[in-house]
Amino acid sequence: MPAFGYAGKILRVDLSSRSIAEAATSEYADKFLGGRGIAAKIYWDEVPPEVRASDAENRLVFITGPLGGLPVIAGSRWQVCGKSPSAPDRFSYCNLGGRWGAELKFAGYDGIVVQGKSEKPVYLFLNDEIAELRDASPLWGKGAIESREALKSELGSSARVVATGPAGENGVAIASLLADNDAAGAGGLGATMGAKKLKAVVVIGAGKKVEVAQPHRLKELTAYYREVGRGQWEYMSRWVRNTHQEFKLVPGPEMKKDPCYGCIGRCARKIYQAADGQKGKFFCGAALFYQPWSDRYYGDWNDNPNDVPFYATKLCDNYGIDIFSVDLMLGWLHGCYEAGILTDENSGIPISKMGSLEFIETLVRKIAFRDGLGELLAQGVFKAADSLGPGAKEQAELAGYQSEPGLYPWYGPRLYVTNAFPYAMEPRLPMQHLHEVSFLLAKWAAMACGLPSYVTTDVFRAIARRFWGSDLAADFSTLDGKALAAKMIQDRQYAKECLILCDFLWPLTDLEHTEDHVGDPTLESKLLSAVTGKGVDEEGLYRIGERVFNLQRAILVREGHRGRDYDKLPDSCHTLPLEYDHADPECVVPGKDGEVVSLKGAVVDRKAFEKAKDEYYQIRGWDVATGLQTRANLEGLGLEEVARDLEQRGLIASGRPSQGEVQRLHH
Repeated sequence: MPAFGYAGKILRVDLSSRSIAEAATSEYADKFLGGRGIAAKIYWDEVPPEVRASDAENRLVFITGPLGGLPVIAGSRWQVCGKSPSAPDRFSYCNLGGRWGAELKFAGYDGIVVQGKSEKPVYLFLNDEIAELRDASPLWGKGAIESREALKSELGSSARVVATGPAGENGVAIASLLADNDAAGAGGLGATMGAKKLKAVVVIGAGKKVEVAQPHRLKELTAYYREVGRGQWEYMSRWVRNTHQEFKLVPGPEMKKDPCYGCIGRCARKIYQAADGQKGKFFCGAALFYQPWSDRYYGDWNDNPNDVPFYATKLCDNYGIDIFSVDLMLGWLHGCYEAGILTDENSGIPISKMGSLEFIETLVRKIAFRDGLGELLAQGVFKAADSLGPGAKEQAELAGYQSEPGLYPWYGPRLYVTNAFPYAMEPRLPMQHLHEVSFLLAKWAAMACGLPSYVTTDVFRAIARRFWGSDLAADFSTLDGKALAAKMIQDRQYAKECLILCDFLWPLTDLEHTEDHVGDPTLESKLLSAVTGKGVDEEGLYRIGERVFNLQRAILVREGHRGRDYDKLPDSCHTLPLEYDHADPECVVPGKDGEVVSLKGAVVDRKAFEKAKDEYYQIRGWDVATGLQTRANLEGLGLEEVARDLEQRGLIASGRPSQGEVQRLHH
């Protein structure tokens, strides 16, 4: 019998030999729980560091968590992990919503591990106990949306599909995945899927119920969550409406809600319908990224000005290109156009018409098929800029393209100072980590700017003490106290990525309808205990998060991220003064003793960050001089085999430096 909360099986698919087998989820669940934890463990065991993203030896892991398939609690997110070309050629991950993940559990599987390469395009079909590879040649070259709808038309509307588009087939570094409910996954893993000639994975659940160890206790906790659970994005939507004039359309009551499976819909995930009847997800960056450009181009004379941004997102989704990467690319292309580096003629793209439907359609098509300038852009803006010269590289920095993976400037460390640590340490933009600070700070900033908000300075400081470890964590004028805060955020977020809970609703840092408004960080562990029947408290859950964080750290170290010298921020964080933040245009933060201060013009002080890293490494139990993990640290987390592997490779610290050595490093 499967353990409570789990389907009990992981499907293993070898595309090279066309063999399909099953493994027990229990081999991984006790120590790594689910989601990112299980995926990272499989990856560590099976993908050597020298393997390239496009190699047959790479693994692509589709994985759910122990709370998936349950109602109300927003726990049916799912992840795809593997080596991606966008990092470049390094472990990466993406987090998706919708209904595909829950359907996988209802079909009897907690995850799918894909290895090998198919000689011809295939799709994987799962239907109850049936798992088979089918010919996808007729779909090859078609868009992700087209492929999804074709498969649903053939197999029935109950089929849930995740597919990649032409960008993934052609190895574009910013290729994405697209599933039902327009759930999109970034991180370049669409290219990994394409390299394996795996066009899609189709799941039809058999209605298998997720068994729960303590149903009455789960019912109590669910009722409590309904009562206190916040509507994070509904609040953020009001903030956007009041502070961002460039966004004419944000999710509102006129749109139908489209919640992910097992969610009561307290975010702004809604469905937009264009004038021609086309429908699709309208949410977050997918809803907003092309609006300012479109409004600038069309002005007031376009009959349907709001439809163009929607069509822009659908074009990206269909071609299989990450819209966040395109968003950053637009600023760079515009800068290069203004500087005379790129023209309509030498680029083959109508950059002068940026904001138009013609422009975005030409751009994404050329990238997806690596045509002309699209061949350079398919490798990422930095490689394209290298080919175009120093002027293009300068424009990349000015556009906010801050590092090789193309990290977003959103929630950056010049304003959200705690975020300096996840920015420096993750292989891709760690949005879940960044949101924990930025969501709460936006509510405080609303209060500071005179908008209605229950997050006062006293509430903010109380939350900082409970969730981030100290009053200092609430002072954003300094890096002091942020090392502990970052460690606590990372451990909590990695635990959340194992469960897997929705980022817009968890953790419950703040609660509008309680007396002190301080949130409840114990609810996740209580839910897990009720579902699995295994007693896990808040500290025990964070310990699992710490284990998985250290496992991923070891993976990255083995693949080239060698500790302290690699835990660095883009130069622009230290040299370009902060001018604007998308969520807080005035850049106001709580300073010392809660004083309202503006960080406009701020940069991250290099020496202060290095000093904060010393404290961070000490708290982690890592080596301060090198930023490498220690044997004691890894063994204490139950990662003995990881310690042995790193030691054999010379990638583990031999000991701690003396205080004198630390002072010398500071100097």
